[in-house]
Amino acid sequence: MKNRLLRDMLLIMLGSFIFAVGVNAFVISANLGEGGVTGLSLILLYAFDISPAWSTFILNAVLITLGYKFLSKRSTIYTIIAVIAISVFLGLTESWAVETHEILINTIFGGFMVGLGIGLIVLSGGTTAGTTILARIAHKYLDVNTSYALLFFDLIVVIISLSVMPLEKALLTVISLYVGTKVMDFVIEGLNPKKAVTIISQSPDQIAKMIDEQIGRGCTILNGRGYYSKKDTDVLYVVIAKTQLSRTKRMIKKFDENAFVVVHDVRDVLGNGFLVDD
Repeated sequence: MKNRLLRDMLLIMLGSFIFAVGVNAFVISANLGEGGVTGLSLILLYAFDISPAWSTFILNAVLITLGYKFLSKRSTIYTIIAVIAISVFLGLTESWAVETHEILINTIFGGFMVGLGIGLIVLSGGTTAGTTILARIAHKYLDVNTSYALLFFDLIVVIISLSVMPLEKALLTVISLYVGTKVMDFVIEGLNPKKAVTIISQSPDQIAKMIDEQIGRGCTILNGRGYYSKKDTDVLYVVIAKTQLSRTKRMIKKFDENAFVVVHDVRDVLGNGFLVDD
């Protein structure tokens, strides 16, 4: 638990820093927009010169107050930490700017860093509040992909941003949001791969105990029956991280060289010990 908490805090801090740098150094320096609460904060910046460090914190605090009941206790705590960290980093990196002669560079790299930052925070189990909370709610109750739900809500903010920026900048913002969505989707799905393993063996109890004690994952024992032999047999089913697969197969072979093992790709896993969308 301590190792996981440390990992989550590092992901939140790193994600918040990358997000803030992407907004200040690439997005704001090119006078582009953003989605969600950050996009609303940029509208306030361009229209009234209000610092995003303060406006994002206030707007996110309001949304957390309204939407905390749709998140788990852990996710709510992580979200509060992320919101505070983002606001602090936005203030610390406020003077950072990457000025290029090609605005498309800012568009792509701004979207990349924002998407990477949000992805790392979501990977920890938290959110960046704002429309991310709405996207998580949509995923939880409507089974909509989190990244694309976020893109939908962000586009609404981009439409509003037309009041403070020309159409060209708004269209470039859409490109930035798309890049960010793809990067975030890769981070959430690609850096959190899982494998489901089905095992038929003559030593099911020993293998289940090994997986529980040495791999740290619980097994489900299913009742099976061989079609040819007509004999009842136990079938083990376990979901593990991709990095644990090689070790698991080696240990299965150690107990039963003739074990029948089938490995399946898994896209979403909801439950204790895994990244959950709650």
